[in-house]
Formats: sequence, structure tokens, C-alpha cells
Amino acid sequence: MEPPQDTSENPNDVLSDDDSSPENTNPDDQEIPSTTLDPPISDTQDESSDPVPDEQPQNTNSNPAEPGPPARKRRRRKRFFTELIANPSFSKNRRPRISGLAREMDTEALIAISVGFPVDSLTEEEIEANVVSRIGGQEQANYIVVRNHILARWRSNVSVWLTREHALESIRAEHKNLVNAAYNFLLEHGYINFGLAPAVKEAKLKSFDGVERANVVIVGAGLSGLVAARQLVSMGFKVVILEGRTRPGGRVKTRKMKGDGVVAAADLGGSVLTGINGNPLGVLARQMGLPLHKVRDICPLYLPDGKAVDADVDSRIEVSFNKLLDRVCKLRHSMIEEVKSVDVPLGTALEAFRSVYKVAEDSQESMLLNWHLANLEYANASLMANLSMAYWDQDDPYEMGGDHCFIPGGNERFVRALAEDLPIFYGRTVQSIRYGIDGVRVYAGGQEFCGDMALCTVPLGVLKKGSIEFVPELPQRKKDAIQRLGFGLLNKVAMLFSYNFWGGDIDTFGHLTEDPSMRGEFFLFYSYSSVSGGPLLVALVAGDAAIKFELMSPVESVKRVLNILRGIFHPKGIVVPDPVQAVCTRWGKDRFTYGSYSHVAIGSSGDDYDILAESVGDGRVFFAGEATNKQYPATMHGAFLSGMREAANMLRVARRRSLVLSDKVNNDLEKCDTLDKLFENPDLTFGSFSALFDPHSNDVGSHALIRVKFHGDKLTSSHLCLYGLITKKQAIQLSEMNGDGNRMNSLYRDFGVKLVGGKGLSNVAELLISRIKAAKPT
Repeated sequence: MEPPQDTSENPNDVLSDDDSSPENTNPDDQEIPSTTLDPPISDTQDESSDPVPDEQPQNTNSNPAEPGPPARKRRRRKRFFTELIANPSFSKNRRPRISGLAREMDTEALIAISVGFPVDSLTEEEIEANVVSRIGGQEQANYIVVRNHILARWRSNVSVWLTREHALESIRAEHKNLVNAAYNFLLEHGYINFGLAPAVKEAKLKSFDGVERANVVIVGAGLSGLVAARQLVSMGFKVVILEGRTRPGGRVKTRKMKGDGVVAAADLGGSVLTGINGNPLGVLARQMGLPLHKVRDICPLYLPDGKAVDADVDSRIEVSFNKLLDRVCKLRHSMIEEVKSVDVPLGTALEAFRSVYKVAEDSQESMLLNWHLANLEYANASLMANLSMAYWDQDDPYEMGGDHCFIPGGNERFVRALAEDLPIFYGRTVQSIRYGIDGVRVYAGGQEFCGDMALCTVPLGVLKKGSIEFVPELPQRKKDAIQRLGFGLLNKVAMLFSYNFWGGDIDTFGHLTEDPSMRGEFFLFYSYSSVSGGPLLVALVAGDAAIKFELMSPVESVKRVLNILRGIFHPKGIVVPDPVQAVCTRWGKDRFTYGSYSHVAIGSSGDDYDILAESVGDGRVFFAGEATNKQYPATMHGAFLSGMREAANMLRVARRRSLVLSDKVNNDLEKCDTLDKLFENPDLTFGSFSALFDPHSNDVGSHALIRVKFHGDKLTSSHLCLYGLITKKQAIQLSEMNGDGNRMNSLYRDFGVKLVGGKGLSNVAELLISRIKAAKPT
């Protein structure tokens, strides 16, 4: 049958009938002295990588809270509006399907969309990989159907290694080339056959195409570095990972907390899978058999005196807040259309509209509005005054769909599994990365690590601080992007109690404050009792309060949290005990992060994420991490996907280099053959020397090419030939001397000529060879 003209109406021509509340990537703990009381309260430490117990979590609730304020569903999200940069293909109307196979194709297309593929076009990476011979047209339409089918087939069972043969089983034979193109692309870019399932891990122990490739030095053992390392190993690369800390994970850190017979795993860094549809971390959870706990949307709010916020006022302010954001969206749209370079702080624009429309003028309304602003500052790890009005939410169209989830036992379970069997050198803080045409040299802890390529995965805060010296310096374009992008702060207070006093029917609750400058101080509480193994409560500190928090002692911080909790629960007759252990984070002072996660600051845009992702040194130094991912910044899965992306980029560069080297070797061999043939009939021969003269000149000052043939038992071949460019007169003088020894001395001492191999000849010598070759009879 001829290929169809409309794949959407003729799916049989390709396929055969045979057949939650988001949490951003937070930083890790800092090595500063802890303050211990009874119960122990401390800053976070990196002195221990105690394994987190794998037992199923226990839900302790010996004194549940009484019914609180009226429950309101509200997903605490960064996302509010996307009109400016919405992707039209995401909302494109599609014709109704009636056949079973057509419905299957629609399902497969939805799976492809969930992992970031557009509906009916190719990604930039697919275009660069030349998956089809021509952009647009029927071949591309068929390729998309095939690609979606292979992707969906593996996603239906992520515990197996999907082979090329399995991918071919349900696709018509005439589309074998499309299957090969799609399979290779999905495999090399980490869309299929990745993760921690035993079958996948076993298959990835060796190069998938049997080719051994270059050496790679990876700086940083966070999610992006670990993922890239595993993928590179499966591609045949040899890798080494340098990590400044004494553990892997970077900004993903799970702390084991215990005392008085209770134990819990506290995620002090990245903690929530922000959208499970298409999320690679969700794939890892399935492969490891980890249950997911959906973060429930219900989030009651409490006033400073502990009373519940009036439900009507709460609802009215939430609606007003979203309207303010809508008005800002319309303003920025018109501003950007008229004046391309204008940008102002998001906070300034919101305050202007709030004042004009007289929103939240009384005390309770003002506190509620500030709570929403604090939530926005938490989502972006930034003060409202620092956020770009134009582009702060540029990543909204790419948001992962589905529930937001916790992983029982903490995200370090991912980290430990990903780091297994990888060559990681801990305690190696990198000071310098030097790169050039001959490769890279990375200096860490007084040692030098050499490779063909390097992958730098350090957080944006480290790049901003200039902690690593790059030689030569990074391009100005990249340095400017590093300075423009924002890198802010979020802190936490994790508290383990002897029992759950706040109740087990909610995962979050909020607290309002009268001081606008401290609106982010302990404004939101996360309950981890259902997933951590014990009664664990985490208070968040965002915005300006997060900066001031690092100047406060941990003892004072915990006291302030307890005062808030007792103000909420004591009036209900619920006793709030002292925690058996508490930990305060200090991400801003952590020399391995200098902050929490990235955001689009004033004057920046999503393009800066792409610039940060660009390699330098003609494919010598690559960059990964959440701040290099325009689609998914400030998330754990964004870091994960950036590692996959750079592994694919390094493979592409390695292949390109291999082709160049192969061409060079072939050219060198061809040149050697040419020289051997030319010297079969030299113009002059004496001893081990031979000479070829310029056929177009009889002048004794014209150029001559000499060859010296060396013989010896230790040579890998029977002889070695070296060449030099001299004059015809000098060649005659050499022929009149006695002995090759005298000739060699004269060549070096009198004529100043250094002999080279055939591939080391100068352009002038190459030109002479061309003239001699052209004059010789064929």
C-alpha cells in the first residue's frame, strides 16, 4: 500500500494490527557547627550519609487534631498564567477517533506530549539528529506515529529493556528506517531504556553499540551528574565524577532524624515530584517499587492569633490575587509588543495594580495577600522585587501534568541507587577547569584529572560566585547569562515529634503574619508523617525572611516555629510538645550551592537557561543542572533531564570528532601513498636521501622536497620516512658530502631544517607536492 496522505486518518499504514503542591529543587545542608539542646536542634550537617530506613512509613497519630478551619483546596503553585508564551500545539483541537487503533494512537500521542514532545512537529534535537530526510510532509508524520508508539510501548513496562526487534514487531516493515531513526533517537536521548530496573541496569553495563569512546570528567554528583554518568557509561564513555561533598545527591539530601523511639527521613533539599505524568523520577519510582503519596490540595490557613481565616475573606482574596496576576499579564503582553526590552519587578507591578484597584485594604485581607506573595516567593526562591515581570513564569507551558507526590523514605533513595557502582571521588572540590584542542584538565584537591571532555553540573550559585576558574575564560555571552539569571533562597526547619498532633487528614497548612517583610517566615508547613516513617513536620522560610533566617540561631528559629504551632493548636486543647530533634537549613551559606534554585530575574529571560546549557571550547566543556533547563528549571526532574540531554550532546560531539579523525587518518594514508609513488623516481638520490625538484623551475634557488629513509630493528615497520623543504642548491650540496651523518648535521646546523612526517609538511611543501604530482605522467 502507498504511504497515506493523512496519518491521523490512516493509522493502519504505520502500525500493524498484530499486536501536587510543587516543591522546587532545594539546596543541601551546610557544614557549620550545630547547636544542640535537649531535644537536639541543629543546622543541617553533611557529616553523615546515614542510610534512610527502607521500611514502610508508620503513621503515628496518637493525638489527632480536632477539626480545624473550613478546608479549601488550593494547590500551592508557581503557575498562574501563560498567555504570553503559551504553546499552541498543546491546546490544538484534534478530530474524534472511532477505531481502536486510532484511539491507541491518541493515547500514545498524549504520552509523548507528557514527556515534552510537541503534538505534530519535531523537537530541535530530532531535527539535529536528522531523523527524517525532510522536515514536514508524510515521512515526518509517519515518524511521529512510530516514535510515539515506541515511547508508549516502553512506558507501559519500564522494567524491561525494549529492543529494536521488539519495537519493530507492531510496525509495518516498510517503515523499518523510521523505526531505526526513532529508536536510536529515543535511546540516545534517554527517553526509553533508562533508570534502575535490573534488566535496564544490566543492559547498560556495556556500550549499547559496542563502541568505546572518550574519557569524561564530571564535576558534581548531583542528580544531573549521576544521570549523565550512567547514560555515558552505557554509550561507551569512561567517566569519573568529582564531588566536593562526602556524599552524592547535591541539593537532594535526606536526613535521618531520630529520638525517643521515633525515626523519620527528612528531605532537606528537593522533596516533591512536581507532576508525575511523564516525570522520569516517576519512572524510577515504578522501577524501584516505591509507592507514591499524592500531596493533598487541602491547605487551611491560620491568623497570627491562631484563629482560622474566614472562609469568605480567604476566597475573595485568592480570586483578587489571581486577577492581579491576570492584569499584570495583560500589561506585560502589551509592553513587550511595543517596547521589546522593557522589564520591571513583578512585585512592583502587582503593588501598583493592588493600589489602583484597592485590593486587600483591611488588615486580614492584607495578611492574606502577603501570604500568597510569600507562596510565590517560595515557588521562585526569590523576593518579588527580584522577579522579572516579563518572564518569571516562562516555563509554564512545559509543566509536568498529574499529581504532585512524595516518595516514602525520601528522595535519597533515588540518589543512592543512581550512584551505585559509579566512580565517584568525594571530597574533591574543583578549583579549575582548563580546556583546549587537546582535551580538558580539571584540578581538584591538589590533583589533576584529564579527559577528552568535561561536564560541569555545579549550581548556578557556584558559577555566580566564581568558585571555579575556567581557562580560557567562559565566553562573555555565557558570563552575562550567569549574572542575569537569578538564584535565590529557600530554607526549612524540619522537626521530629514524639507523636502527630496536627492530624493525618492534611499534608499542608499555612500561617499568616502581620509584618509584610516577614511574610515568608514559617508561612507554610508540610506534614511528612505519611511518608517519612515518623511524625515529621517541616516549616518553610521564603523571601526576605529566608535571608534573615540564616542570621538567627537554630534554637531561636525553632522557638519561633513552636510559638506559631502552639498559637494554632493550644486553643483547640491540643498540646504541642517540644520536638525530639530539629534541623535548620542554611543553603545560602553552603559553599557548594550558595542558594537554592534558579529563577528569571529582572532583565533575564528563558533564553539565558539555554545559553547556560551551551558547551564551550568546541565541544570540550558541557553544562547541566536545573539552571540549564529552560523547560523545567528549579525542579529535580529538570536536573535529571539536563543530564540526559548533555549525555546525548557529548555522544554527538564524540561521533563528529571520530569522523573528523577518521577522515584525517584516511587523508594521511593517502598522502603517504602519494609521496611513496612520487619518490619512486626521484630527481636526485644519495645515501638514504632522495630529492624532488620543482618541475616548473630550473633556478637553483627553487624549492626541493627531500626524503630521508631510516632503517632499524626497533621500528614498527621496515623503515621510517621523514621529509623536509630545502632549495635545489642545498640538495646538490648535500649530495656532494660524504656520509649520511655529515649530511644530517649540515641539514640541521647549516640549513636550519627540521625533518617531519608526511602529515607535518607546511603549506608551501604541500603546494610543491601538488606541482610535482601534476607534472608526473599518470
